Amino acid sequence: MRHLARLADYCSITNMHTKNLAIVWAPNLLRSKQIESACFSGTAAFMEVRIQSVVVEFILNHVDVLFSSKLSSVIRDGAGMGP
Repeated sequence: MRHLARLADYCSITNMHTKNLAIVWAPNLLRSKQIESACFSGTAAFMEVRIQSVVVEFILNHVDVLFSSKLSSVIRDGAGMGP
């Protein structure tokens, strides 16, 4: 994800900003067996891929926070605590 976020830094040259990267990479990063099966029609499959791309775009726009060592330690330390 960090690599894709770095690629987005060069969007003025490549025109591959986070939205474009998300559209291209979301189906591979968030692969869904439901979409690949016959359960989804064309419209439903398109909507599912759209949701995937929004999620990947969010991750790319917040990669520094989501994948920071500080957040990882907070999650790790808080994981063993009860309610």
